[in-house]
Amino acid sequence: MNEPFAPAVTFDDLRNYYRAGYDAVRKYSSSAYVILSSRLAAGDDREFLPLAYALSHSVVIDVHYYNLFSDYFSNLSPKDNIDFIYDKRAKALQEMTPADGPLSLVGEWTGEWAAQNAQMEDYQRFGQAQMEVYGKATFGWAYWSYKCQKDHWSLKWMIENNYIKLQ
Repeated sequence: MNEPFAPAVTFDDLRNYYRAGYDAVRKYSSSAYVILSSRLAAGDDREFLPLAYALSHSVVIDVHYYNLFSDYFSNLSPKDNIDFIYDKRAKALQEMTPADGPLSLVGEWTGEWAAQNAQMEDYQRFGQAQMEVYGKATFGWAYWSYKCQKDHWSLKWMIENNYIKLQ
């Protein structure tokens, strides 16, 4: 399930779906990872932590982080957007990744954002901030798309044009 949307998808319905999916996977594999995608607009990336603990092993909680799709981000300066990654996103990811808990995955992010009047250096710092913070996810991160017609949504374009440097 990718990006279930709250409140249209209720917590209880999705919890039941994930539990049934986990049980179905475990019939065939004891080691395959089962990924639980957080609900968009739910307000709490940790809402499935109790279920993940109950399912016990090879469970990953997936979150998608964008500084888009909200007036909040368009009202922030480039510096404030970058600080948001280092402060708020880092804290949210840390809270979602307890040492004895399930793995975490930032399953989607991009170099595009809602910051006004951003320069190339701002985009570079924004991308670097995300790689530093999302690199702490215990199951890793995934950029939106390797190749896409929208420049900042394309990892290939971001690398080739020196907006992102992979290390």
